[in-house]
Amino acid sequence: MNPRTFATLALLFLTAAPARAEDNRIAKTIQPIVDDFKGKVTLVVKHLETGETFAIHADDPMPTASLIKFPVMVEAYRQAANKSLDLTKPITLKKADMVPGSGILTYHFSDGATFPLVDAIHLMIVYSDNTATNIVVDAIGLPTTAQTMEHLDCPNTKLHSKVFRRDTSIFPDRSKEFGLGSTTANEMLKLLEKLHARKLINAEASDAMMKHMLACDDKDKFPRFLPAGTRVAFKTGSVDGTRTCAGIITTKAGPVAVVVLSKDHADGRYVPDNAGNKLCADVAKAVYDAFPAPPKSGTASTPKKP
Repeated sequence: MNPRTFATLALLFLTAAPARAEDNRIAKTIQPIVDDFKGKVTLVVKHLETGETFAIHADDPMPTASLIKFPVMVEAYRQAANKSLDLTKPITLKKADMVPGSGILTYHFSDGATFPLVDAIHLMIVYSDNTATNIVVDAIGLPTTAQTMEHLDCPNTKLHSKVFRRDTSIFPDRSKEFGLGSTTANEMLKLLEKLHARKLINAEASDAMMKHMLACDDKDKFPRFLPAGTRVAFKTGSVDGTRTCAGIITTKAGPVAVVVLSKDHADGRYVPDNAGNKLCADVAKAVYDAFPAPPKSGTASTPKKP
């Protein structure tokens, strides 16, 4: 190999090589948080304008808990865009639909209540409503979410069954391993990137889904330590020993996609200080602090005249 060819290949290698953790400003603040966490963590952080990225085991399949409701929403809007589903169609809540856990339909709505399907989607995302989720799944069909995720190059992202209905599982082995749903941090990132680019189904669907996620009511994860008024579009999940969160945080330096998936931690308490909740909150704050406002042009300090 002649010297010129060797130099060219070396330059290409150096250009393509990811930044070392010690050189990555995101890693400097996030890695210690992950190292201190007692459980498995996979995550990815990506500035959606500059492309600056940091990831930890981002291709490892992980349980989603209620985070899988984000892909369920994507499938509903895909079918609406194809005119095979009418989001304005009235649906009627039945006693048989009601399941426990998060949400408000089971506890605050009466048997026979009627509302449009789009409202069930909103409740599914904003309040992580389990009953609303099953209503949406009935409308779109149980297998369709996994099928569409395959087409979007997210083969590990699967809804396994209806909520609190393991008997409906279409992926029994994955249900045993992961529970309600499964994904990877990188696959969630792909969906968030498309959402930000207004290319998740189409611009109209992306805008509608973004609106739902901006209203997410979980205060214990990403928003917890962020300055009041910070724009965060996200969805979360919580089950015993698992906490998940994925979304777009608008920092002073622009939008950053953040995905945090955790499992196997001993803290199963459903309280704000749950270790998994705090992990998500600490990562979000570290990301926000890592991207301060860029200096204004022409603001370099100039020595004052005596």
